[in-house]
Amino acid sequence: MAKNPPKAWGYALATVALWSTVASAFKLSLGYFSPLQLLLVASLTSCLLLAGLLSAQGKWPLVRQLLRSRGRFFLLLGLLNPLAYYLLLFQAYALLPAQQAQAINYTWAIALSLLAVPVLGQRLNRFDGLAILCTYLGALVIATRGQLTSLQFDSPLGVGLALLSTLIWAGYWLVNAKNQADPLVSLFLAFALSLPFTLLICLVWDAPPPLIWQGWAGAIYVGLFEMGLAFVFWLQALRHAQQASQLSNLIFLSPFVSLLWLRWLVGEAIHPATPLGLALIVAGLLLQQWPQWRAARKAP
Repeated sequence: MAKNPPKAWGYALATVALWSTVASAFKLSLGYFSPLQLLLVASLTSCLLLAGLLSAQGKWPLVRQLLRSRGRFFLLLGLLNPLAYYLLLFQAYALLPAQQAQAINYTWAIALSLLAVPVLGQRLNRFDGLAILCTYLGALVIATRGQLTSLQFDSPLGVGLALLSTLIWAGYWLVNAKNQADPLVSLFLAFALSLPFTLLICLVWDAPPPLIWQGWAGAIYVGLFEMGLAFVFWLQALRHAQQASQLSNLIFLSPFVSLLWLRWLVGEAIHPATPLGLALIVAGLLLQQWPQWRAARKAP
């Protein structure tokens, strides 16, 4: 595919814009649906969207081929994401202010580095160590509202679930690291194969989603944009980009823009410690990427 930088930036900015709204969508939807109900409707919506995209691209033969040859692998992916990851994340959002749950969720890249040590045998360098310290310090600043010495959390369980969700998300990417299958087909299979389990868990431990239009609208929005189109747009951005590393920097805009949406749409007062903690988290993520950026600049 021919590279088209303007189109790449357009897709990337659209992705960041969608990501910046999802914390508000999560919090508003959880006012009407339980985490399980939200996950069920959002997963179903995403499945239908992805099925439509696969039909438009004529990829159903590939879906059937991968289902026969690697069905168990994609079931494992689906149990990790969306089932376990989003269920934990939605429960964290239900227990915590959205600004806290969102900020902790952005530490998943650090969790990935930590898991890669025992799973892949990788070693941490000094930049990784500084990044881990900086990022988790930022998460602690936000979770304690700046009262580091007291270690008082709005919901210790919520903080624990948010951190656990980052480990699940990192584990999903480690399992998926060597998957060379079409990304869109892989995502559809993971969602489709996990959907019956989500439905069963919802019916046994919860109840069918109530007929409240606000809840359905929010869950459908999450399925369309957080779980579906954002992923598709980001893939398109990477395909058109000349240097993917330049686009990745845009991701760091999302949590700060998200705070504005939380204030305007949800009415959540932004604690002064939140921007400071987010700045520490972003600084840690930038530190983590510094060796790759330095190597890229030295490359001919």
